[in-house]
Amino acid sequence: MRGLLHGFEYRTLLSAPTAERMSGIAQAMEFILAQEDGKKRYLQAVTALSKAFALAVPHDEALAIRDELGLFQEIRANLVKATVSSAERSPEEMEAAVQQLISRAVSGTEVVDIFAAAGLDKPDISILSDEFLAEVRELPQRNLALEMLKKLLNDEIKTRMRKNVVQARAFSEMLEEAVNKYHNRAIAAAEVIEELINLAKEMREAQKRGENLGLTEDEIAFYDALEVNDSAVKVLGDDTLKKIAQELVQSVRRSVTVDWTQRENARAKIRVMVKRILRRFGYPPDKQERATELVLEQAEALCREWVV
Repeated sequence: MRGLLHGFEYRTLLSAPTAERMSGIAQAMEFILAQEDGKKRYLQAVTALSKAFALAVPHDEALAIRDELGLFQEIRANLVKATVSSAERSPEEMEAAVQQLISRAVSGTEVVDIFAAAGLDKPDISILSDEFLAEVRELPQRNLALEMLKKLLNDEIKTRMRKNVVQARAFSEMLEEAVNKYHNRAIAAAEVIEELINLAKEMREAQKRGENLGLTEDEIAFYDALEVNDSAVKVLGDDTLKKIAQELVQSVRRSVTVDWTQRENARAKIRVMVKRILRRFGYPPDKQERATELVLEQAEALCREWVV
């Protein structure tokens, strides 16, 4: 642990006032994230040290590092909170969190909120306001800003996946492409932060599309499943595509049952119904198969709410 933090004077944080400690933890996170595989190595090292501490306590040599371990765990907790989506957390990380509570290794200091540590108001993730994005852009800890934005956008994409599969998948690919460019050293941290900020704004604008088109949340999800950006599909025009989406929602919703995804005959019936609707509205024949699959995939994402 000391080797990973070599060059960063973390010991001053052990007795620092709250505001200074919060700022120091953000700086420590930036120091870790700037290293090659820094986050992964740091998380693994804290987990290993925490387990060793739990086995050795109350030996005097274990107690002697209690405060240091407490700080390491505090940094780790905020690193996970700021940069790791809950779905990405491994069983070992979950176990480490439980182990931390059991060992009572953390000193009396409360775990700070990472957004406060970085000097930011906690964002409304569903909105990602211009004010918050502007604050992120100005953060001196560039690696931390990048990781926080990546996590926030990942979490937002996972939320949207439950409602609009096509839109969420498109944003996921855009996010992955931007992050890969950074990892491949094709662009600097500052540049990828700008790309992620622009992506956040696109995601925010996408939420308004249904309202602008006069469609409900379910209808816009099916509208997107029609691959409306394809040149062959565009010729139908928005009015026709909206009617298709609205009829698909009504018809599919009436047809789904709790177990329809497990029953091939039920899926086949819905598949035929979807194709019939597409054909009736003049949807391009060579695009119908792909659109049908996307509509069925979208229906699976929404059916839990529909059949409640």
